Order: sequence, then structure tokens, then C-alpha cells
Amino acid sequence: MTRLIGIIGWKNTGKTTLIERLVTRFVSDGLRVATIKNAHHDFDIDHENKDSWRHRKAGAKEVLITSQRRWALLHENDALAEPTLEDLLEHLSSADLVIVEGFKQHNHPKIEVVLMPPRESLLCENDAAVVAVATNMPELSLARPLPLLNIDKPDEVADFIRKLINL
Repeated sequence: MTRLIGIIGWKNTGKTTLIERLVTRFVSDGLRVATIKNAHHDFDIDHENKDSWRHRKAGAKEVLITSQRRWALLHENDALAEPTLEDLLEHLSSADLVIVEGFKQHNHPKIEVVLMPPRESLLCENDAAVVAVATNMPELSLARPLPLLNIDKPDEVADFIRKLINL
């Protein structure tokens, strides 16, 4: 079973910064951590006119780029539906923890990031899979009782995650 936690929230609320801090903390504890980032737009990690880009433009459905330090697999999805989180998890190597940014609609345990003042409605009010809120507002009022975690104390958030998923 893959141990995973999601970090969700509206745009520019500090999700990536929190994930960066959590990864640093968990890795310093000796854990193998993987992340999945759901982009809501077309993206490309390949650069125009580079060899791998040229391979894809010529029609290759997958291009694996490798070097001594890292490798990446580019997979063209064509007109197919966006892969599910379960599909993507199958491509990851073994990890102690997977941190997922995005996939708001998926039913995995999630922590919502909310900064003061909230610009949008709170996702946790309509998502039972949200298990806590990481925020800079200790007095935040929620429609249902959830732990409020101090976003400026990533160790507190990491400890919550450890207890939640028995890590």
C-alpha cells in the first residue's frame, strides 16, 4: 500500500512551499519521498529543438531521457483522458511517502492550505477527505472540526502526517 498525503488549496496559497519543506524534513529523517504534481495546464519539461523534443515532434509516444544523474520519461497522452492518480502511482519507484499536489477531486487524505485572508471558499467544507488545514490563521472558523496546523511550522505538519498514515 502506498502511503500518500495530498496537499490542496487554491492558487498561490503556499502549497509548493509547504511541500518543499515537508520533503526536506522527511528526507532528513531518512525517508524516500516521491511527489506528484497535477498541472491544470499544458506543460513541457522538454525544450524546443532539443533532441528529445525532436523525437516527440517526430511522433514518438514515449521518450526516455537519461544521464548519469537522472532520468525522465515523457509520455504523450494524445487525446486520451488524463491519467488517474492510481495510474500515475504505478510509474513511481518504491517510496516511503508520496506527497501529491493537486488532484482535489480524488478521495485520498488531504491537507488544505489556507492563507489569511482566504480569497476563495474553503475546499474542506465540501470534501470529507480533507483531514486538516495548514494555515497562518489560528482562529480560522471551519464548518466542521478539523485540526488547524501552523503552516509556518512544517515540523508540526510533518508530525501530523506521520501519525495520520503510521509513518
